[in-house]
Amino acid sequence: MKQETGHPRRWSILGVLVFSLLAVVLDNTILNVAMKTIADPVAGLGATQSELEWAINSYTLVFAGLLFTFGVIGDRTGRKRMLFIGMALFGLSSLASAYAQDPMQLILARAAMGIGGAAIMPATLAIISNVFPPAERGKAIGIWAGGVGLAVAVGPITGGVLIEHFWWGSVFLINVPIVIISMFLIAGVVPESRDPKPSRLDPVGVILSIIGLVALVYGIIRGGELGTVASAEVLVPTLIGVAVLAVFVWWERRIDHPVFDVRNFGNIRFTSAIGMMGIVFFAMMGGMFFLTFYLQIVLGYSPVQAGALMIPFAAAQLIFAPLSQRVNQRFGAKLSSTVSMIVVTLTLASYAFMDQDTSIVLIEVIFFVQGAAMANIMPPATTAIMEALPREKAGVGSAMSNTVRQVAGALGVAVLGSVLSSSYRGEIEPALAAVPEQDRHAAGESIMGTMEAVGRLGDKSLVAPAFEAFVNGMHVTAAVSAVIALIGVGVVLRWMPGKPRPVQQQETKEPAVV
Repeated sequence: MKQETGHPRRWSILGVLVFSLLAVVLDNTILNVAMKTIADPVAGLGATQSELEWAINSYTLVFAGLLFTFGVIGDRTGRKRMLFIGMALFGLSSLASAYAQDPMQLILARAAMGIGGAAIMPATLAIISNVFPPAERGKAIGIWAGGVGLAVAVGPITGGVLIEHFWWGSVFLINVPIVIISMFLIAGVVPESRDPKPSRLDPVGVILSIIGLVALVYGIIRGGELGTVASAEVLVPTLIGVAVLAVFVWWERRIDHPVFDVRNFGNIRFTSAIGMMGIVFFAMMGGMFFLTFYLQIVLGYSPVQAGALMIPFAAAQLIFAPLSQRVNQRFGAKLSSTVSMIVVTLTLASYAFMDQDTSIVLIEVIFFVQGAAMANIMPPATTAIMEALPREKAGVGSAMSNTVRQVAGALGVAVLGSVLSSSYRGEIEPALAAVPEQDRHAAGESIMGTMEAVGRLGDKSLVAPAFEAFVNGMHVTAAVSAVIALIGVGVVLRWMPGKPRPVQQQETKEPAVV
């Protein structure tokens, strides 16, 4: 394969990779719709709120902790092989999740799904970087990002339809046929690739990266679950994670065959793109956290309707993501990213003005604008990260990009979720005075807890205060997320380079990978 022309079947390969990624992205959004049913002791597993949180968080914890390592292993042993193994494990663990008999089985099966997802995600971007020439790589990544955006919207709709017509396990069983078809396509279409000059393995670095990331993400998740960062259960693992990652950086700078050369952070384009991506996902994931509850509980939409309301966001991704690289080349990364970050900040701030009477048309317009802005941030940032590294190290760059997204997103949900929870507790507490003491704590944990108490006690006087408390908490959370996004604007203005150099000048000396 010549570097100038790329693989002759590269567009077919891209289609297979986007389809393969569909199951992973679907699973990240489809589960939210099934939460209420899984919590039902008759129709579901009778899971508690904490068990439901861990059904989500066990996936994120394992996924983020192993992304970096699996990207490295894929570069060494073969990306197609890693993708194939990841799809097989993801399908088997989806099957186990669908037929889980209790919440603990579901949590463990979801963790296994995280292992499969961590093998799939970095392999897809690494293969894209391998089969596409530099001139087309940005467009390919834009299409990949657009496919991800589509799957994000399809997930809630699919989940709502499945829950209405089948049992809760169907939201996991839907992954199995996708996985089977993907494995056949991968075997027949996707070429194998690996680092042509693999360095010696760095088991110490691999172990340190896993321990550090898992401990850090666990602390973040635990903080979101407890609603505080002051607990030893949050501080101890978080500090251990930070300390281990500091040792990891020291170790990687010290040896001559690092699993990831941390000196790449001296590349300002790489560092600014990683920083911008992290800030965007912190603000976006944390800010979007309350939308499911806002749409389904406060505004009263069904799961299917709430999922359909996300279509404008996905449509904007599909329209603008493939065009983002052209915008980036014409105006430069600094200008295009700055404008997009400002738009994201404004859309997040707009949630601080929504209430029970906000027009759904206005909400849909905001979703579309937000999706368009995101589409003009993520592909250029991803391309900048991938192009900052040698082509044969594509798996490492992909893993780094996705790890930052997952860690920042988990941190955003934990921190901003805690802001929402704390605000809600303070607002709803006076209205819970008449609730029996044994039910008061659970009723004040979240709006879902309050609404469950309403159904159990039959006291509908709590509904109006619960809605008001949630909306007020949403306003505070939206304002905080907008401030975080505004920091991202500053990062882009200060460090993001302007118009990129011609691609040919950047990569003429890079060896082709076959």
